[in-house]
Amino acid sequence: MIKLSLPYCVLILLSIFLISCSNHTNQSNKLRPLNNTKTASQILGNSDYLAISYGGYREITRETEPTISQLKDDMKILSAMGIKVVRTYNTKQKQAANLLQAISEMSAENSDFEMYVMLGAWIDCKNAWTGIAPNHDEENEEANNAEINRAVELANKYPDIVKIIAVGNEAMVTWATNYFVKPKVILKWVNHLQNLKKESKLDTSLWITCSDNFASWGGGDSLYHCKDLENLIKAVDYVSLHTYPMHDTHYNPVFWGILDSEKNLSKTKALELIMDRAVLYAQKQYNNAAQYIHSIDSSKQVHIGETGWASSSIGLYGKMGSKACDEYKAGLYYHKMREWTTKAGISCFYFEAFDEKWKDSQNPGGSENHFGLFKINGEAKYVVWTLVDKGVFKGLGRNGNTIQKTYNGNLNALIEDTELSPAKQLN
Repeated sequence: MIKLSLPYCVLILLSIFLISCSNHTNQSNKLRPLNNTKTASQILGNSDYLAISYGGYREITRETEPTISQLKDDMKILSAMGIKVVRTYNTKQKQAANLLQAISEMSAENSDFEMYVMLGAWIDCKNAWTGIAPNHDEENEEANNAEINRAVELANKYPDIVKIIAVGNEAMVTWATNYFVKPKVILKWVNHLQNLKKESKLDTSLWITCSDNFASWGGGDSLYHCKDLENLIKAVDYVSLHTYPMHDTHYNPVFWGILDSEKNLSKTKALELIMDRAVLYAQKQYNNAAQYIHSIDSSKQVHIGETGWASSSIGLYGKMGSKACDEYKAGLYYHKMREWTTKAGISCFYFEAFDEKWKDSQNPGGSENHFGLFKINGEAKYVVWTLVDKGVFKGLGRNGNTIQKTYNGNLNALIEDTELSPAKQLN
């Protein structure tokens, strides 16, 4: 038997203690969130956490996924303009997983970088997108289950980033004729996720919602009012509501156009008044839905999951239609909506960060391709010209291009390209 001196024994014990502490510290670092992470309850309604809807697709099809590097470029641009929460839409494509990886890596590289995600799980009815008549009374259970499972996996892999899971996107509104489902389907999956939280299989601070049209949440036609919707309102942690006045410049133009009494005003003043009415229209849709929601659950928060204004259209909203779409009106709408929602304590996931041309791939001039604050090549539309002037995008770029203003920054040329539409049905 080897006899050890007392000092040597102490040295060995001290070494074992230090190694143990080191292992414990390393394990703790693996478990600890990358940042001093916030919860959904701290983020939603907080004006320091501006939100936006995000898709990073550059090509005419989603088969071409944005790279990790491209996703990082986009996050740098959004972070520079104060965005700290982005919304995604499905888990089937690689973009959502890659985006979370990109944000995680950026957070590890820079402790000041902060970006959270509202993770979408797409929900379809049976036979959706198949060419067979959609069965809106049944769901595509296999696809929906896969979407939810991937969302759970990603939320558990990145709990410091994923703060919200949204079950479905405009999945209950009946004009989504290719895929809409009844509220019972959304309720089923919301309850499933809430049960996982109760079983500690999801972070208990994770918030679950559904992101849908204001009418689907009871703010429009009473045909949507049903027991399943009431139960859904009670089941979600908050309501994510969509409002799009731009579309109603064609479908319901009761608020749209220049009044006879405004025809002698300057063009810019008339445009201000027109867009003020558009925002009031959005507020009315929000308030109508919130009134119904609060009749079911008076404590339920209602935030805006989508609203936006396209900068171009060759269709119903363009120069041959309601004349709604141009960069100037889109810029006014964005800032007025931000002003209202910030003052009201409402989070607004504005739609959307960047143009995406896959949305209406057969019609490049269609409005769906032009909702971004930036063009695909990185050009900054009028809505963010002032940020370009302030230099917040210095050193940043997209697709190899620096951030430059559209119209070469010529405001007069932009206003000249902006049209006014006479009021048709405005009371």
